[in-house]
Amino acid sequence: MASSKDYLEYILDQLSGLDEISYRAMMGEYIIYYRGKVVGGIYDDRFLVKPVKAAVATMPDAEMELPYEGAKEMLLVDDVENREFLCELLDAMYDELPAPKKKKK
Repeated sequence: MASSKDYLEYILDQLSGLDEISYRAMMGEYIIYYRGKVVGGIYDDRFLVKPVKAAVATMPDAEMELPYEGAKEMLLVDDVENREFLCELLDAMYDELPAPKKKKK
């Protein structure tokens, strides 16, 4: 099941307090970027983030879920209605996220 554009727009609106939020469509789903780094994505209308230490500490009871078959598990963000929480979560995660890979020429 692909994610809806409406859900993507809802999550982007919830993250509108942060600068440099972007996304890229990929196979019916959406990868979410914060200041150029991949924080997670929207898969089957679920907002999932990478399980870095800061995310686990911020959401200790979060469920681990597969974004798609064959992928690594990610943390399910349940509290998507709380804008302040979402912004704090992504800010906390930022330093632990890997730098974007250089594109080959």
